[in-house]
Amino acid sequence: MHVTVVERAPTAIREFESEELAGKLTGEDVEVIREIFNTPLVGSYNWDYEAANAKIRKLYELGKRFNWDASLDVDWDVPYPLSEPPADPQLNAFAGHPKYEALSEEQKMAFAWRGHAQTLSQFLHGEQGALMVASQLVSCAPTYDAKLYAASQTFDEARHVEVFNRYLRERCKLVYPINPNLKALLDKVLSDPRWDLKFVGMQILIEGLALAAFQSMAMTARDPLIRQIVQLVMRDEGRHVAFGVNYLEDWIKALPPREIEDRAQFAYEACVIMRERLFSTDVAEEFGFTAEEAKEIQVGGAVGRAFRDFLFERMIPNLKRVGLLTEAVRPKFEALGVLKWEDATHDGLIDWATLEKPLPIKAAMAAE
Repeated sequence: MHVTVVERAPTAIREFESEELAGKLTGEDVEVIREIFNTPLVGSYNWDYEAANAKIRKLYELGKRFNWDASLDVDWDVPYPLSEPPADPQLNAFAGHPKYEALSEEQKMAFAWRGHAQTLSQFLHGEQGALMVASQLVSCAPTYDAKLYAASQTFDEARHVEVFNRYLRERCKLVYPINPNLKALLDKVLSDPRWDLKFVGMQILIEGLALAAFQSMAMTARDPLIRQIVQLVMRDEGRHVAFGVNYLEDWIKALPPREIEDRAQFAYEACVIMRERLFSTDVAEEFGFTAEEAKEIQVGGAVGRAFRDFLFERMIPNLKRVGLLTEAVRPKFEALGVLKWEDATHDGLIDWATLEKPLPIKAAMAAE
């Protein structure tokens, strides 16, 4: 094993051409690429061991009951040809642009699959960030219930990293580097010493972003394998966001006004990143677009607008519920055009019936 310590995240695309070669690699062939970060994590013991929050305890029990195995509960043998697009071609933001239409049909198919891999790569990197933040929350969460739930979420995130990594390697055969703005957001959450800011950043913002992205993919993907995967992952993410909203609601409101405003400003700045900067341009640049053209097409196009609507329709009500749409930041959110969703349904109202449904593959096996 070779260990390489880097100053920043790698920017190269990793390609996996041969499944046979992958099976023949030994430990000496593996390179571990590490980027070091430091955090002044403030941890706490909890000595009373009382289950004081019934909702959080029930979410924890559901997490135990509906654990799934990425090796056993996903049908990895389901076929889907690479000669077919991974998602509905009509939702391609670049369709109709002269540079895109000038591509051959073979190039358009490569564009589609590489774009799909780029999106899934951000899922993979984001889930690694979620894995590390959840593990931090085990130490720094102040109550017994929250520590138990954070421990179960850590295992959930480990499964998510595993399943997206395997899909990318086996189906797409390449992994794109992390979007720099997603990396900056993860760095902020990981390195901040305040446990409640970690909760806000991960449970409300990053998990909310992930849930919106997974829902979009579940509705548009044609590859049945990725549909299976995101449906399983979404069950976990639904619990995670519900945990964050219900747990933070009372804690945030009990903070001094200055500290509430500090967290509200952080939430606003994170929303700016999610609205304008999480669109990657690297795939389009591979096919002749400039970075500026690619960003304009994605941010300003109908597909990009629809995704942002989907994202903030879910996120803004949650921020309001936990008390982070303060009078100081409301004008800033209004300028983003997202306050129209502040009274939509928030995730504090848990859909227990959905969370308690049997896992899809196990329900199918039971029916047989």
